[in-house]
Parts: sequence; structure tokens; C-alpha cells
Amino acid sequence: MTHFKSTDPATGETVWEGAAASPAEVQAAADRARAAFPDWADRPRQDRIDALKRYQAVLKDRAPRMAETISRETGKALWETTAELAAMAGKVDISIRAYDERTGERSADTAFGRAILRHRPHGVAAVLGPFNFPGHLPNGHIVPALLAGDTVVFKPSEETPLIGQLMAEAFEAADLPEGVINVVQGGRDTGAALLDAGIDALMFTGSGAAGAHFRRKFADDPHVILALELGGNNPLVVWDAADADAVAGIVVQSAFVTTGQRCSCARRLIVPEGKAGDAVIEAVIALVDRLVIGRWDSDPEPYMGSLISERAGEDVRGRAGELADRGGRILKGFGRVDTERSGAFCYPGLLDVTGVEVPDEEIFGPILQVRRVASFDAALHEANNTRYGLSAGLVSDDPANWDRFIRRIRAGVVNFNRPTTGAAGDMPFGGLGASGNHRPSAYYAADYCAYPVASFEAESVKNIESEIKGLLP
Repeated sequence: MTHFKSTDPATGETVWEGAAASPAEVQAAADRARAAFPDWADRPRQDRIDALKRYQAVLKDRAPRMAETISRETGKALWETTAELAAMAGKVDISIRAYDERTGERSADTAFGRAILRHRPHGVAAVLGPFNFPGHLPNGHIVPALLAGDTVVFKPSEETPLIGQLMAEAFEAADLPEGVINVVQGGRDTGAALLDAGIDALMFTGSGAAGAHFRRKFADDPHVILALELGGNNPLVVWDAADADAVAGIVVQSAFVTTGQRCSCARRLIVPEGKAGDAVIEAVIALVDRLVIGRWDSDPEPYMGSLISERAGEDVRGRAGELADRGGRILKGFGRVDTERSGAFCYPGLLDVTGVEVPDEEIFGPILQVRRVASFDAALHEANNTRYGLSAGLVSDDPANWDRFIRRIRAGVVNFNRPTTGAAGDMPFGGLGASGNHRPSAYYAADYCAYPVASFEAESVKNIESEIKGLLP
């Protein structure tokens, strides 16, 4: 039996500890979900809506405790985790609307009777949760899956098991039928066992490398639906924007919110050569110098908390150091905040990598790479110079630039004069290339939680010889 624990990255204090589920326990959870599926799928849709509404009420009632739990496990500021709980509760109503609009039922009269479109659930869905939004992101898969009639086995990130446990308790308090939602705790081995437990769908938020592994694993199992929301090496282009201070706010919120631990964070800042680009960089550095970095419960309230762990802090600083070793020029330091605090605290860093060959990889932390280019065409080319395609942004006073940008950029979330991290639950969220598999989540999650069934129906048996060509007289 393997024991593991989660810790508060700001203090090192243990938040949760327990045993990882064994392969046999994982299989038992999948078997419970399989047994519960027929009854859950066959229930009137209103029954499933009522159950999720009860879950929503529990979330609202328990929001303060659950938000504090997320802050303790992730190091995120309490203002941010409070917003995360609100998004989790709001997901229920959004998912009900999305199901009606995208995967509901419709009927049309025909000469022979009716043509009917229905949607049916896949079966047992495995949900693998990430650590950066350990409540909101798995919740965004689980809620629409349950509404569609799927049953679920959820493995939280091993970095954030307590919020997974609290979500399980919230579903239990909502009085869902036995086996409809199952939670298994553990790390990589537990996840691997779940993938081998006879699932019908895999819903995953995480790294591009993990997504590529899942594609290969299920290449010969086309019946397993894959919904992969992966990372990004996201560009933010600033061009023909006069107010550098206003630009800086958009850049900072794009690159450094959640301590850079959002898959939609800007990783690359593309600016003009010369004074215009210099003004933007100077304004960004000045604003970064004013950011409050601290524990999730510190006073004054921090903008940035810690990274998920000291190990993550070491990795981010190490990878930023590699950029500098390749020739990147440090514009703003990226070291530890101080030696008295955990190494999970990290200063935001800016490096100018113009003319430097660097890996096309996501650094999941507060590191922003700057490239200076001579023309808007070059900026567009540089923005698309990545195998990822999750989010992108343009900051400009010229609408003509936006018209070209939105037609040429390859990304699933593309924003104009707003941070790259701007997203909404009533819009799709996902990317292409190494950022996903063309199954965006958020409002479009309904699409991958059920499959369409086309039916052509007549109310009685009728002779259709007149429709059969080539009969002998």
C-alpha cells in the first residue's frame, strides 16, 4: 500500500495524507460506475438535473471551506480560490443550457413519419484532474458528463487530493445514486490503472506530453472518446498601442496571474523593435515591481501566491536559467523571493530571447519570453511559430490589425485588448495542435459527453415496395 500526502507549498505543513488506490480498488470503482450506468442513463433527464442542482447547493454552502482548502493545497490567493468555487457552482446552470443547445433532442416531420436526433451517453468516463484549478477544471468535465447520463471515476491530482475528497463528499451530500460518481486517490500508477479499467471516455486537463501519451495508448481503441485540454506556448502581440501603462496591465494579467500556472497564460510577448517595444517592457517591469507576492492568507492580500511546490519552483527557475544560458537577456529577475520563505515562491521573470533559438515548450510558471520583431507580418509569423495552439492575444489601437490577427492566428482562444487568460464558461475553451484534440471544454463539453443518434421512424409498418427500384412486375 502506497501512502502519499499533500502539503501547503507556502509552509510545508501537511494538508492531507492517505493511501493511493491499488489497481484492484481502481477496477472496483470502475465496476461500480459500470453497474450504475444503465439506471443513471435511463432516468428522466430532470432527475439528473435535480441531482446536480442539489450538488450545486452543497457547493454554495461549503464554498468558504473548499476555497480555503484549495488555497492551502495550491498556494493560490484566497480571492482566486473563492472565484473558483463560484465557477464550480455556476457550471451546473451553464451545463444544463449547453446540453439543451448542443446535445438535446429535436424532431422533424417527414413524408414517412419523423426524423429524430437524440444523444446518448458514452458510459464510464474517467476524469483526471490537474493541480492548478483542482476543483473547477475536473468539475467542468464531471458535471456535463453526469447530466448527459455518463457515470464517472475521478482521480484528483496527487498534489491536491483533499479538494478531490471534498468534492466526493459534496456529491455524497447531494444524494446521487451509488456508483454514479467515484473518487480514487493516487499518482501516476493509479491513473494508469484507471486507463486500463475498461473506460468509455477519458477527460483530461494537463500537459501536452501526457496528452500525446493518451493518444498513443488509445490509438487502437476508437470507442474511447478522448477530451484533452492541454498546455500552450501562448503568444501575446503588442502592436500600435500608444498607452504603455494600459498595455502593461494586460501583459501582467496574461503572464503572471495564478503565478503563471494557467495553461492560457502568455508565455511569449512579441513587441516592435525600437522605442515602442522598449516602452512596453519598461511599463511591464514597473508594474511587476508593484505586485504583492505572499501566502494565500497574508495581509495585504497577495496578487501572486506560491507555485504548487518547491520542486516546481526549482524547475521553473532552472528552465529560465537555461534560456539565459542559451543567450536570453534577463530583463527582470526570476529567482526565489527570499531564503526565509519556501522555494515555491518565485519572482516573475522576463527574458529577451530575440534572435535566440529556444525550445518550443511551456514553462508552467511566471516566466515571460520577449521577442522583438520589425513588422506586424513578422509578429504574426512569430505568434504562430509554435506546435501549440491554445490561446493568443493582440493588444492594439488599430482594428485593422485585429482583423488580420483573428483571421491568421491558430489558437482556440483569441483575445483582443484583453488578457490571454480571459475565458468564460458559456464559451468553448480548448486548442489545437499540441494543445488539444479539437474537443474544447467549457460550454462545448456537452459535445464530448454524449454521441448523436439519428433515427427515421414511422408509427406503423407500411408497405414500401414503391421505394424499391428494380422489382419484377
